[in-house]
Amino acid sequence: MAGQIKIDKQETEKGGRYVTVVSGQEAEMTFSRASPHLIIVDHTAVPDALRGQGVGQALALHAVEDARAGGWKIIPLCPFMRAQSLRHAEWADVIQQR
Repeated sequence: MAGQIKIDKQETEKGGRYVTVVSGQEAEMTFSRASPHLIIVDHTAVPDALRGQGVGQALALHAVEDARAGGWKIIPLCPFMRAQSLRHAEWADVIQQR
């Protein structure tokens, strides 16, 4: 299912979020911008009804792909994003561990 999830980016001057709506349920991953070349992923929220469907994974992968395209790094402060970053060694080019 993760490949079929449409994710939108909503950005403000100080940060933003990646958001998707699946089966009428909204899931999000929020971030703050520490510098032009660094974001901090600070929260991931996936409703219980969507758990186990790859929604959180899709949000994490989207953040990684967005960082690669934009030329910035991610500090995975959020426990979910941190766990995902440790499982995916191929993301090391954009993950900055604290």
